[in-house]
Amino acid sequence: MAKAFSLKAQTREHTGSKAAAKVRREGRIPAIVYGHRQEAKAISLDAHDFVEGLHHGHRVIDVQVGRKKEKVMVKDLQYDHLGKLVVHADLMRVDVTERVRVAVPLELKGVAKGTHEGGIINEQMDHIEVECIVTEIPEGIAVNIKEVEVGDAIHAGDISLPEGMKLITEPETVILTCGLVAAAKTTEEMEEEAPIAPEVIGEEKEEEEGGEES
Repeated sequence: MAKAFSLKAQTREHTGSKAAAKVRREGRIPAIVYGHRQEAKAISLDAHDFVEGLHHGHRVIDVQVGRKKEKVMVKDLQYDHLGKLVVHADLMRVDVTERVRVAVPLELKGVAKGTHEGGIINEQMDHIEVECIVTEIPEGIAVNIKEVEVGDAIHAGDISLPEGMKLITEPETVILTCGLVAAAKTTEEMEEEAPIAPEVIGEEKEEEEGGEES
């Protein structure tokens, strides 16, 4: 489940692209804290510590600015053009008893029976949206696919959720399917299936008539 960890933050006096670029050059990540009907606050966090926390599955953070500490949830992250480095973070103020809606990654467990029959697993979605208490956000939700056979499908409503968690994603949403791999056709088979072009009689007739006139 989600674990809170603490990070010291600094208030950003200036905002905008140039000011944000300067913050990043200093090894920090610009962020905004908002929510709970309070004024939004521009801050910066140590880039290494923040990213390290994300890699360990932390979604809830105790952010301390001076003597004031606020509990926030990582709501959105912006990455660079390569999709590798975090360049900005949106942090939403939360209460330990508050229920929130979040997207949680799905973790496929086991080997599907269908793969032993020539089938292949086609994953349609790698996450689902759920509602739960902010301190109970899971790092991932396990999906057992051992009994999946060729022609089967798993829907969002088929996934077992921890107690107290509510599914927000439509239950009929397809998460994955198991189907046979279509065999590649040879050139000869493709030629045999290709329709035969109809004979154009009109053109030949016109040529014959033209030849008689000359």
